[in-house]
Amino acid sequence: MKRKSVLILAILFPVQIIGINILKGYPYFIEEYYSHGLYPIISKIMRYSLGIVPFSLGDLLYAVLIILLIAWIVRRVSQKFKNPKIWLPDTLATLSVIYFCFHLFWGFNYYRLPLHKSLEIEDNYTTEKLIKLTETLIQQSNKLHSQLAENDTVKVKYDFSKKELFDRTLQGYENLQKDFPELSYNGEALKRSLYSLPLTYMGFNGYLNPLTNEAQVNTIIVPYKIPTTASHEIGHQLGFAKENEANFIACLATMNHPDPYFRYSGFTFALSYCLSEIYRREPETVKKMTAKMNPGILKNYREVDDFWLRHTNPFEPIFQATYNRYLIVNNQSDGMKSYSYVVALLVNYFDDSRNAF
Repeated sequence: MKRKSVLILAILFPVQIIGINILKGYPYFIEEYYSHGLYPIISKIMRYSLGIVPFSLGDLLYAVLIILLIAWIVRRVSQKFKNPKIWLPDTLATLSVIYFCFHLFWGFNYYRLPLHKSLEIEDNYTTEKLIKLTETLIQQSNKLHSQLAENDTVKVKYDFSKKELFDRTLQGYENLQKDFPELSYNGEALKRSLYSLPLTYMGFNGYLNPLTNEAQVNTIIVPYKIPTTASHEIGHQLGFAKENEANFIACLATMNHPDPYFRYSGFTFALSYCLSEIYRREPETVKKMTAKMNPGILKNYREVDDFWLRHTNPFEPIFQATYNRYLIVNNQSDGMKSYSYVVALLVNYFDDSRNAF
């Protein structure tokens, strides 16, 4: 009976892969019945049940899976991969269960409607509109910087504990849900990653565990980046699986936050994306625009760059390439380059008179 169940699960693995590839072609169906139907129920159950645990169960689960994988490899090598009729179905059955849980608990959100369609905005824009938004972001960023820093030449300091930053992150979503009920965040499961140090050397700010729905934040990173990182991971929890869309949600949550420090993180986060896109289109224009910025803002940017430079290592490109491939497999055809889509969302969202600053 046990072997029969294993064989059934093993056969279901390729069947699932085929089924997922068919469902990719029906984003409206996934949007209505999964992202707005089943997923919110699953997500709340997992957040309410696991959120009360003070540490990350998802991180521990990953540790167990890695140990089991190493043990499996050692055993296969020691046995010289004998008896494939036994271990191959077992392996496929295990992958089948993990693949099923990944998609049921969160992964189907990769195939939902693109966010610009949900918001009923365009996904393209002119350079003129981009520059107009960037100038507004510079004005807002300068205003906040002047409010929070001693003078315009020094960076804004974030003298908060990690717990305070986590707690205040939730306030941004409380404000945001007034206009976007689907962004209502109940059942907190925002946690420090137990793997913050390795995440740092891998080049990641945080991640969402799709099997436990816990949002993990790398708390070693510069405090200035934690508001947008934590907001980004909550965006994933709420069903926005694509990185660029979670970044856009993070911008909205922090830019609409009651705390000026969070607004500063949000406006300068959005500004950095816009400046990068202008640099790609008109490099000389960026020089003129950065000249309008308070020098202290550039020092906050430099603080982040210096942090990552200090943790650069030979293995980071491998981790980045692996994650890039993961994005491509999961319906983000441009991989990490697709992050630039956040600029299109920002330009068109704020070009709408309903969402003006």
